[in-house]
Amino acid sequence: MITLAIDTSDARGSVAVLRGERVVAVRTHADSSDYSAWLLSAVDDVLLSASCTVKQVERFAVCTGPGSFTGLRVGLTAVKAWAEIFGRPIMGLSRLAVLARSEKVTSTFAVSCYDAHRDELFAGLYRVGSADLQQIGEDLVTSPTSLLASVDRLVGAEPVSWVSLDPERIESLGLLEQRIDRGDRVLRAAPELASVLGKLATMDAARKWLCDPLTLDANYVRRSNAEILWKGGAPGGR
Repeated sequence: MITLAIDTSDARGSVAVLRGERVVAVRTHADSSDYSAWLLSAVDDVLLSASCTVKQVERFAVCTGPGSFTGLRVGLTAVKAWAEIFGRPIMGLSRLAVLARSEKVTSTFAVSCYDAHRDELFAGLYRVGSADLQQIGEDLVTSPTSLLASVDRLVGAEPVSWVSLDPERIESLGLLEQRIDRGDRVLRAAPELASVLGKLATMDAARKWLCDPLTLDANYVRRSNAEILWKGGAPGGR
């Protein structure tokens, strides 16, 4: 089965084509171009490299956030349109869940996180099973200090694997030193997540992630700058 996987959650996006679980082509968003200008060209490139067309794609997979409002909207709109036109299934997955599965985790618990700007992180806490993840709570946008406090409260001294695109955001503050002494590990994940997303979409466990193109939507986690400004707030650095 041919899968087209798309992650436009932040500037470190990617697209991949898989045949079964084999990744046959990948493109990464390696410049500052807008996704509205980059995505379709990147998809054309990976499909050409995989010797197929979008009509031959049998399944679409997309990261639903959290992340950039504009980036997520571009990726979701494209995937929803293709799925509707060609009558193909979509699998929408949290980028945090994909990130948690991108590295080999041996502990019972995993935290996935990456930079959300405004001195915050997007983060998710998971109990790790042999074939799946069980999320504890919901996707968050929070400060590194608050994230550590939440993990301490929810899992106590149990070892945790911290899977992150931006581990320096928590390491530089010295927040994890005590937890690392008790067995926590910090794993820097590669930002190319589309291939991981595509592989997850081929697993039997991914059947529960099938989405209706009409109802599939992004999980932004927090309000956009436009909403904040409209309500008289300060948007900070994003």
